[in-house]
Amino acid sequence: MVEEALDPILIQVTIPLPVPMVFSALLEPKALESWLCDSARVTPEVGGEYVLTWKDPKGFTSAGVIETIHPDVDLQFSWTGPAEFGRRMNEPKARTSVYIRLQESPEGIDVTLEHTGWGAGEAWEAARSWHFHFWDERLRQFKEYLLRTAYG
Repeated sequence: MVEEALDPILIQVTIPLPVPMVFSALLEPKALESWLCDSARVTPEVGGEYVLTWKDPKGFTSAGVIETIHPDVDLQFSWTGPAEFGRRMNEPKARTSVYIRLQESPEGIDVTLEHTGWGAGEAWEAARSWHFHFWDERLRQFKEYLLRTAYG
């Protein structure tokens, strides 16, 4: 019997700020370094790099490539996970990707993150669980960063 792949991670936050401000915080290295990672290299075009590095809690680099980009609408990039999930997630190439969509709502901008490409089995479940908590925390930091930037 073949196990079914795990569902995508799906997390949403609503940010009461203009779309361009929200979208630029997904692409500008200094902004990314304020809410997501310790260092970032981004070439904002399809095929461009989306490389994020962390020192803590797990020192790792996600060496992604931009797969889709529509300014002020959406962004998708390939994702490589931490070393403990590396053999499964990263070899021979990134097996998961992160898709972020911005959509206007009455309360502001709905930012929806979908992390797809999960396999099946216990090792994949561990990787997905770690990433769920990672993205949940980072999106809260994203909103806090943007509100702090806008309102002080």
